[in-house]
Amino acid sequence: MTLLPSNLEIARRASLKPLAEIAAEMGIGPHLLEPYGEGVAKIKLEAIEQLADRPKARYILISAITPTPLGEGKTTTTVGLGQAFQHLGKRAIIAIRQPSMGPTFGIKGGAAGAGRSQVVPMESLNLHLTGDMHAVTAAHNLLAAMIDNHIYHANPLGLDPHSVTWGRVLDINDRVLRNIVVGLGAKPDGIPRQTGFDITAASEVMAVLALSVSLQDMRERLGRIVIGTSLSRAPITAEDLKAAGAMTVIMRDAIKPNLLQTLENTPVLVHAGPFGNIAHGNSSVVADLMGIHCGDFLITEAGFGADIGAEKFFNIKCRTSGLRPDAAVIVATVRALKVQSGRHRVVAGQALPPELLEENPDEVEAGGANLRKQIENIRLHGVSPVVAINAFAEDHASEQTAIRKMAETMGVRVAVCTHFRDGGRGAVELAEAVAEAAEEPSELRFLYPETASLREKIQIIATKVYGAAEVDYDMRARRQLDRYEQNGFGQLPICITKTHLSISSDPKLRGAPTGWVLPVREVRLSAGAGFVYPICGDVRTMPGLPSNLAAQRIDIDENGEIVGLS
Repeated sequence: MTLLPSNLEIARRASLKPLAEIAAEMGIGPHLLEPYGEGVAKIKLEAIEQLADRPKARYILISAITPTPLGEGKTTTTVGLGQAFQHLGKRAIIAIRQPSMGPTFGIKGGAAGAGRSQVVPMESLNLHLTGDMHAVTAAHNLLAAMIDNHIYHANPLGLDPHSVTWGRVLDINDRVLRNIVVGLGAKPDGIPRQTGFDITAASEVMAVLALSVSLQDMRERLGRIVIGTSLSRAPITAEDLKAAGAMTVIMRDAIKPNLLQTLENTPVLVHAGPFGNIAHGNSSVVADLMGIHCGDFLITEAGFGADIGAEKFFNIKCRTSGLRPDAAVIVATVRALKVQSGRHRVVAGQALPPELLEENPDEVEAGGANLRKQIENIRLHGVSPVVAINAFAEDHASEQTAIRKMAETMGVRVAVCTHFRDGGRGAVELAEAVAEAAEEPSELRFLYPETASLREKIQIIATKVYGAAEVDYDMRARRQLDRYEQNGFGQLPICITKTHLSISSDPKLRGAPTGWVLPVREVRLSAGAGFVYPICGDVRTMPGLPSNLAAQRIDIDENGEIVGLS
């Protein structure tokens, strides 16, 4: 088998169209573009209103089974599917999140897709892009600075320093910043207190950016951010600190979606990058409100497996946007299903175990409970699923056949995809299956009404989506839930924070476990973004760097070109 060049080499050989031409094909005129160099542009928000009279595209979600730590190629499949529609004479628009530089320099690498299904310019996408991440970082840290400044200058709001939940953020993995003490030194250096850093993608400002529908909506959401409480336990917001206006000014350009293209010149809207665990893990609402009127299909991607990203897409993002999906793709791989059998362990940064690569369709079937449950999770929401078998070079035909039989037994369309090797041509079967599924009647069903209590919402997600038998609350979590409801936040949706490596809250449980108990040890509030998030298990909001990190391989060559980026 001929080896493909590296992702970066393939991306550099791409023949890019002028972005004005890409935009024109979407119905977006040059007066709505703000170029950032040759391969990237921002789109003004006025495009949403100017496109509103155009027909709506079919809205397609890309989700997955429970992934291995390596990821199963959702972004690559998203890009490949978008390119495939061109081969069927259809226009597709892709909407994805912006990568964080933490994973780019850590283990995971970039998030531009891979092989012949990539978003380009790949270097720009993975490194800074148009500065949206930095804007989120600056806006978040401005609020943090204003909190400490308020405490230092006599604390007129009576903010309890021990109640402050707003730390600082940075778009780099750095474990030593998880827990820090600020205000050390002389008296003018501030009042000492313990705090810490999260990665920028975990900032509530990022979640606000992703869920805002307009500049004014973002301003109001930023104002609603709760940073702590007074000594009398009343919530104190960014608006109370008079910080929201300046934060919005910093974010004024960041709210405009970024326009790029694929290797085959399919338009791509890249915007926002909220954490898939601590937040809802989906790209922005404003990008979707634009893209839905720009072609025949709008394809977007949700983080991690269907139990996390898709559930949050349906019950959080779709509540905000008002858009309703027509079909959902579940990306499945042979290796992930073998891992879900419980017989193998995959570690990020290490080679796959040799026994995992041996032909064994029975192991694929043994892990099939995970695929079946994720199909069920999509159907719970009234949406038609399609299974995409993302083919890897080491797969055996018998193993892919095992996946196909599982899907067909459940009455689900299925396609084997070679888009990594073949680009759009390798996903034509998938595009045909998605187009058929999107024609079926679809009516999105939310899992719970807004009027349900916070505990009822958590119970429904835990039992119906995760397969838990019950939910167990620590005393701290109970008090927090009671206080949020007393303060008027009970109507908010739930954004559960748990491991992405299992449908359960225990990363060691494989397949589709049942009879287990979901432990809720803490519950936090994102009043600005508009959700409540229970913490279920140990989830890091500031990742650490590995011993063998990507940053050590990234450099500049003698021609000034980037090397080593993946």
